[in-house]
Amino acid sequence: MRSYRCASLALLFVISSTTVTSQSSPPQRIISLIPAVTEILFAIGAGSQVIGVSNYDVYPPAATQLPRVGGLVDPAVETILSLQPDLVIAYETQFTLIKQLANAGINVSSYTHGTLDHILAGIRSLGVQTGHATRAEQVARQIESDLQGIRARVAGRNRPRTLLVFAKEPLSIRNLFANGGKGFHNEMLEIAGSKNVFADTTRPSVQASTETILARAPEVIIEVRAGNALKPTDIRRELAVWNLLPSLPAVQAGRVYFLQGADLVVPGPRIAIATERLARALHPDAFKQ
Repeated sequence: MRSYRCASLALLFVISSTTVTSQSSPPQRIISLIPAVTEILFAIGAGSQVIGVSNYDVYPPAATQLPRVGGLVDPAVETILSLQPDLVIAYETQFTLIKQLANAGINVSSYTHGTLDHILAGIRSLGVQTGHATRAEQVARQIESDLQGIRARVAGRNRPRTLLVFAKEPLSIRNLFANGGKGFHNEMLEIAGSKNVFADTTRPSVQASTETILARAPEVIIEVRAGNALKPTDIRRELAVWNLLPSLPAVQAGRVYFLQGADLVVPGPRIAIATERLARALHPDAFKQ
């Protein structure tokens, strides 16, 4: 559970750099400790420059063949140093790692999480940093266009109150973590044509009790799973758990959905695809044309 929450909730971009040596040319040996950054690097044409990725990278397939160098809480410093990178991209909160790499004379770029605008800014910044500015601009503009297209499709439709669930105990509603009112997932729900039941909170995630869920009375529940894919029978069992709360409008209307895939939680170049998946669950009729 701990690693899943880190992978899904602790991503996104505000870019800052700790430059140890000046570089006259783009870096050619890049290590990414952030799955979203890895996806962006491959999407903008910098995949051949990546020599190491985090333990949690699952996309694109080419990235899974690269050496693993740990993650947010367990970076493998010796492995990173042995790969002789000329740029490491780490989480802003990895203070010790950043200091160690700086002391070793390695350039570091650090990231922290934010909004959809930060994703687009991160794509463009990585394009400039890696020598792929033109392709990065194309990727960013395509995402902007796709998100606008989703807005247009769901415009004018009823916006149901939606509970977006990231994690909970298997076959239970205990220890449930849902999307809060801060961050890119809240914006994704809005673009997809819904109202986040926790939009009034100031955190990216909320640990919600059964009592809180009942009080919020969601009209739609979307549970997402980024890890190992479940079989259809297991998905049906997970969905059936919500029948323990028969008074919920979402349960009464049969509007409890289960979506799988890392694209739903990784704030990278597939963010518009993930947003459309939410929109299709919320407004399937909008995509029949």
